[in-house]
Amino acid sequence: QVQLVESGGGLVQAGGSLRLSCVASGRTSSSVNMGWFRQAPGKEREFVAAIAWSGGRTNYADSVKGRFTISRDGAVNTVSLQMNSLKPEDTAVYYCAAQRLSGPGWPPSSAAASYASWGQGIQVTVSS
Repeated sequence: QVQLVESGGGLVQAGGSLRLSCVASGRTSSSVNMGWFRQAPGKEREFVAAIAWSGGRTNYADSVKGRFTISRDGAVNTVSLQMNSLKPEDTAVYYCAAQRLSGPGWPPSSAAASYASWGQGIQVTVSS
């Protein structure tokens, strides 16, 4: 089981930037693919971005391509999401997640069902 703790959310004006971080702990936390999802009020949870355990492969939702960047620092078991050019529609609770099956044969997934461990979520609010 991987434990995940998010930080870095808050309130920002449209066009601004925020950086979310997720610290992972647990026996296999350094060897799992990691993802970010978000859920806005009244909407289903949606995929944002994911990164392979090695950091060499990434996957983004079309809605955030070119604006968000996911990265990881294996030395401190941290996954970050740099969010630029934020829009009001990016307002949501953001969740960090650890993929159930990871390794060389498992690309970073966009499916929430692929993830076994989730953080508690952190609010991001973008004002217009």
